[in-house]
Amino acid sequence: MSTKETAAGVIRDGKAVLGIEFGSTRIKAVLIGEQNEPIASGSHDWENRLENNIWTYSLEDIWNGLQDCYRDLVKDVKAQYGVPITRLGAIGFSGMMHGYMAFDQDGKLLVPFRTWRNTITQEASEKLTEAFQFHIPQRWTIAHLYQAILNGEEHVAKLSFVTTLAGYVQWKLTGKKVLGVGEASGAFPIDIATGQYNSQMIAKFNELVKDKKYGWKVEELLPGVMTAGETAGVLTEEGAKLLDPSGELEAGIPMCPPEGDAGTGMTATNSVARRTGNVSAGTSIFAMVVLEKELEKVHEEIDMVTTPSGDAVAMVHGSNCTSDLNAWVNLFKEFAESFGIKVDRNQLFGTLYNKALEGDADCGGLLAYNYFSGEHLTGFEEGRPLFVRTPDAKFNLANFMRTHLFTSIGALKTGLDILLKEEKVELDKIQGHGGLFKTPVVGQKIMAGAIGVPVSVMSTAGEGGAWGIALLAAYMLRKEEGESLADYLNSKVFASQAEEIVMEPDKKDVEGFEAFLKRYQAGLAIERAAVDNLK
Repeated sequence: MSTKETAAGVIRDGKAVLGIEFGSTRIKAVLIGEQNEPIASGSHDWENRLENNIWTYSLEDIWNGLQDCYRDLVKDVKAQYGVPITRLGAIGFSGMMHGYMAFDQDGKLLVPFRTWRNTITQEASEKLTEAFQFHIPQRWTIAHLYQAILNGEEHVAKLSFVTTLAGYVQWKLTGKKVLGVGEASGAFPIDIATGQYNSQMIAKFNELVKDKKYGWKVEELLPGVMTAGETAGVLTEEGAKLLDPSGELEAGIPMCPPEGDAGTGMTATNSVARRTGNVSAGTSIFAMVVLEKELEKVHEEIDMVTTPSGDAVAMVHGSNCTSDLNAWVNLFKEFAESFGIKVDRNQLFGTLYNKALEGDADCGGLLAYNYFSGEHLTGFEEGRPLFVRTPDAKFNLANFMRTHLFTSIGALKTGLDILLKEEKVELDKIQGHGGLFKTPVVGQKIMAGAIGVPVSVMSTAGEGGAWGIALLAAYMLRKEEGESLADYLNSKVFASQAEEIVMEPDKKDVEGFEAFLKRYQAGLAIERAAVDNLK
């Protein structure tokens, strides 16, 4: 039987598993077969909007986008296999991390959805970090709730439930108010020992707001916490119609706990075991490192979250990565086209990235900052992209490209140094995925040099979070008794299908990056002057 016939049979028999992820610019659906391999996909492009200084998506955007994405998947299945989707083995949903969706007792949205992108909760973030002695980032649900309280917003008195985008979709499709533990760890801090919200911090929060005399306690507002492998409800009749208005999809399909994009990224890159991690490098950059034990100190550069199984994860999140690098590549493209030379974009990126490997280990004295926006890791509320050099620096194309690749990792490196040097965290290897790693070898070699840890890239890394949440749904459905998520991924998913290329750190690259980083840190005063004076 051909692979196509096998896949068609799996879909016809209702054994395929569906994962859907709400990313910041795209909603993506991936259907997987019995070997966890993607067999069909669908997508819907969408964009957040700034309304009354709040980055948001409307409820209409969410449901229209989800239905269009699912329709696109059905169309792909019919085109490839000639069969409809009537039943599925399991479904999983994930969404962009955290944010704030607030509802009253009738299930009415009280204020527009506040996404992770909003930086309007600094006061709450600082006060909760101080009260909990635990870093609370601005994008977390609890920071948004506390900021609304500090602002005296009237909707807070009417609250019955707060959740994230993934939690909202799960609730509407199953009737269950729950989150997977990875996503829940960005709603409110998790106690790693119990796998539930930290009870001491719950008590502290209730004490903080006691004088307001609200009719709720914070634990009554938050979704329940579930771990990977548990069943988090089934698709209801109403939910099936919401997902597939055509009525072809049947109700009763089991659903896994909803997760955030950080958790699905860890799953899709096989980075859920302790001493592993992953770096996602595109428009922004973040690293997730799975810890063997909790950190000694509170660091405002590091967010403490969990894997979908509940292991402690240190997250270092930089707001800027490849935007400035891409802008320079576009300039070179424009230059070539001025001479009537048509350049293939992928070839241009490949050529310029590879040129960087010919440069001096420390970039020959050149310096750049890729700050399109603010960068909290280095203390900037706004950004100004900059390129700077001394008159005697070695200014050539190789060093220029190497500098821009180095600086795209610069802010992340300052956060990772806290983990690896101060906290003495042990890492066996880190998985790279995202645009920085598309050109073979280059981004991987530079990242390995920057962090001093082997970096691997897998052929499946491009599948992304929708595949990751589909894998979590499949794990719920297909795991054996006592089989951990890490074991399941190693033996059932990645053993057969991921071609992996591992690159060890090169001593010259490590020394070169350290020299560059000294220059980078000394030059932050130049970036500060640019932000203050270039309006």
